[in-house]
Amino acid sequence: MGHRRNIFFYHHLDKEMLEKVGDVQAMAEQYGLTIVKDHRQANIIASIGDDGTFLQAVRKTGFRDDVLYGGITIKDSLSMYCDFKINESSKMIEAVSNEQLKVRRYPFIEVMVDGQGTFPCLNEFSIRSSIIKTLEFDVFINDLHFETFRGDGLIVATPTGSTAYNKSVNGAVVDPLISCMQISEVASINNNKYRTLGSPFVIGGERTLTLKIISAEGNEHPTMGLDNEALSIQHVDKVQIKLSDKKIKTLKLKDNSFWEKVKRTFL
Repeated sequence: MGHRRNIFFYHHLDKEMLEKVGDVQAMAEQYGLTIVKDHRQANIIASIGDDGTFLQAVRKTGFRDDVLYGGITIKDSLSMYCDFKINESSKMIEAVSNEQLKVRRYPFIEVMVDGQGTFPCLNEFSIRSSIIKTLEFDVFINDLHFETFRGDGLIVATPTGSTAYNKSVNGAVVDPLISCMQISEVASINNNKYRTLGSPFVIGGERTLTLKIISAEGNEHPTMGLDNEALSIQHVDKVQIKLSDKKIKTLKLKDNSFWEKVKRTFL
């Protein structure tokens, strides 16, 4: 990893943050790293903020699979994507310089909406009704019609995203070594007329999930979320989600596995 010397810092631009970033940048230069202003010239991309900032850094730099991503938190405790604290960022700089880091690979999903482009997600894709009314759509796994869903919405999570929105609706926490997607319901209706599985389910990385919106007044415009950003497409007929062939690579200190992160965060 000795050839990885160009580093790009992603962060908010408020005055307080710029002061903190200045100290980290000075330290990086002391260790012989080159700070670049264009992420396309970087082979290390470090976010400074919180998990939300890390997700934005990955999104804004195009989910590159040819760089190493690292998260530096400005809070007192580490998080799922931030392995380093701002006041201990020298650990990351030293580890990069001395090649003491391991690389962690995280899968992400790709969302296609009516052929209007492909949108990657590291945590989850969510679809919900934009009005005070249930959303209804047919759910297909590959070509199999699996169920007709009616309720507030669905969450399609990656393994790392299983600890976020997915977990808040009683989804399972999934090891990122497993290439899969987890689908969790948000307030589904189950009665004599409507029936869904009623529990989260996991599908393998080779499968495609398709959601076909059943036309109803107002529901042609569902609210869709890509990680922590909204997808602004006005009319939706069909959404297809699949696991990407690529993975992002993140910097990892020794003895800081995904499950150690889960334990630290929730237990």
